[in-house]
Amino acid sequence: MQKRVDKIIAIVPAAGVGSRMQADRPKQYLEIQGKTVLEHSLNVLLDYPPIAKVIVAVSKDDPYVESLSFLHREEIELVHGGDSRAESVFNGLKQIQDAENTWVLVHDAARPCLTHQDLDQLIRVVDEHGAILAVPVVETVKKMTIDRRILATEDRSYFWLAQTPQFFRADLLKKGLAFALERNLQVTDDASAMELIGFQPHLVTGRRDNIKITHPEDLALAEFYLAKKLTKI
Repeated sequence: MQKRVDKIIAIVPAAGVGSRMQADRPKQYLEIQGKTVLEHSLNVLLDYPPIAKVIVAVSKDDPYVESLSFLHREEIELVHGGDSRAESVFNGLKQIQDAENTWVLVHDAARPCLTHQDLDQLIRVVDEHGAILAVPVVETVKKMTIDRRILATEDRSYFWLAQTPQFFRADLLKKGLAFALERNLQVTDDASAMELIGFQPHLVTGRRDNIKITHPEDLALAEFYLAKKLTKI
């Protein structure tokens, strides 16, 4: 029987500086079609009925957040982020009172092209291991030496590229992140923290246009995908 999730809260870590974008501000505050990347990412979550609240972790000295359109929404809660993504998500989790009965969708601030269809697929997977959106690798995967020579060609059928949102029970994710932070272990996504404490999250096939804006050329690609989405509305 399919389990039911009583409460879903989204957490968006948005305290990063995005140095690889080579821009004059963090990448989440760059604009596409008159809105910041962060506003696009948040609007998808705010307009998704199963989500009760969106917690946004921002830098303590963030000079941009006060001018953004989403602040008037009662579903938004701002918290201070940390020096790492893991710390920012952990700070968001600390705001959740009933963690054992709450599930969290953790979504990158710089993924503005998420669809409700992918969210529908993700939240159907309800067990303690949790689940993440991901896409299977379709290109040849090379393992390299320290001086960038090919060491081996990997079997790509075993490799997936992790996306967000990632969907976990709040108390379990908090336990996983606490484990990593206490031991100074580097985790680049939430599933990694769950893996450290013995869980095996499910992989849910996501859309390939759910890109993360990381490099300058990604901004134009995200604008293209968002324009296509608008033409279908």
